[in-house]
Amino acid sequence: MTRRPYIDKMNPEIYRALNGAVRAARKSYDEAGLSLDLVELVNVRVSQINGCPTCLSIHVPAARDAGVDQQVLDLLPSWRQDTSQLFTASQRAALELAEALTQPQPGSGRTSVEDAVTAASREFDERQISALEWAIVLINAYNRISIGSGHPPAHR
Repeated sequence: MTRRPYIDKMNPEIYRALNGAVRAARKSYDEAGLSLDLVELVNVRVSQINGCPTCLSIHVPAARDAGVDQQVLDLLPSWRQDTSQLFTASQRAALELAEALTQPQPGSGRTSVEDAVTAASREFDERQISALEWAIVLINAYNRISIGSGHPPAHR
């Protein structure tokens, strides 16, 4: 197999611009009052959906460090089936939005982006929804960079 180019290294100016977008997004999370544990939970779920070992190796420990309970991380792939109320209403709304934006499948019976935003609006204001959507968009971009480049998992 041919080694895939690390696109972040081949075009560092583009990658630096993406990193700048992340810095701006982090500021928006703070300004909107989104907790870091919620943003990291979303980062983990999106990275699970996309199958990105690099991003999972970074964001699972970051989620723990931000205060996400280990049981929440353990059960994250099955959050929709959790009947124990382990996941809060805010977490459920954020995860539904994350899944809808990561795997938009109109007409599939899955939650549409519109329905996910409507559900999220019961837990978050417009500014918080916007900040969450930026978190989702950006982790999806990093997932694709790492998957496309074949980045290995990070070592702690």
